Amino acid sequence: MATTDRFPRQATTLALAHALSAAERGLAVIPLSRTKLPALRSPHRDEHHAERREGHRAERLDERRDEHRDGPADGPTAPPCHGECGRPGHGVYDATTDPARIRELFAAAPWATGYGIACGLPPHHLVGVDLDTKSGTDSTSALRELALRHLFTIPPTVVVLTPSGGRHLWLTGPPDVVVPNSAGRLAPGIDIRGAGGYLVGPGSRTAHGVYAADPGSAHLPPAPCPPSLLRLLVPPPRAARPGRPTPAGGAHGRGLIQFVLAAHEGQRNTRLFWAACRAHENGIGTELTEDLVTAAVHTGLTAREARGTIASAARMTAHRPAP
Repeated sequence: MATTDRFPRQATTLALAHALSAAERGLAVIPLSRTKLPALRSPHRDEHHAERREGHRAERLDERRDEHRDGPADGPTAPPCHGECGRPGHGVYDATTDPARIRELFAAAPWATGYGIACGLPPHHLVGVDLDTKSGTDSTSALRELALRHLFTIPPTVVVLTPSGGRHLWLTGPPDVVVPNSAGRLAPGIDIRGAGGYLVGPGSRTAHGVYAADPGSAHLPPAPCPPSLLRLLVPPPRAARPGRPTPAGGAHGRGLIQFVLAAHEGQRNTRLFWAACRAHENGIGTELTEDLVTAAVHTGLTAREARGTIASAARMTAHRPAP
């Protein structure tokens, strides 16, 4: 029994050590469980369950009220919390390079056996190319074909070997380009981890095995993403409407707007919040607000929802300590 109890503590200690080492290189991290998911549950989980129960009880009453309502519908609910409450448990939004904060997160999750590395954040603006081996796909050959077709070469870079036999290639992106997450969009078996995503860090232990740095790449820094590949990863800009002004904030502002416009249902608030945070961190938050609202409305949010999310991002970045 002592051996069984000792193993999780050893795994957590090793994961913490690897996470602190990654943070020293400027990589923001979070603790992960053996399932590769963030180890800390949302502090709002019980609140959401209570809201759902209350919503079911009030459903019929709301329907009867709707039949007689002459005014506008009730306003939208508040945007999801991304850490503004000050409590841990917000997934990749908890990611940090602060050693004291990392220790606090792992102390709150003594069952953590790994760590995640947030993508898209300065100074590296990490982009992960996940070459999967599931379902019999040959993702390595697919990437090679893409490289031949689009005339790029993957430079020597960090390679992490996954327990299933796949590989994670670490690349860096330019600071004014936002690379979104995608699954199989480039080719079957090739997933991209970009802004709002994370990579399982080398040294992490999961239910299926250990993630390990390829010995031949352990001494390398992440290499810049080839421009031709980067163009494949970034959603093409939507055609501007006649008379519509160019988004504020230059190239970085345009990239953030494109990132919001590419959102699908279920991602819209998250993408808008992330883009607004980056805008405020780069000093263009105020001037980009209207363009962000317009882009969010285009994806299906209401202007009120969009402004609430952007205001939430402004509050969070205003209180975030400088890296």
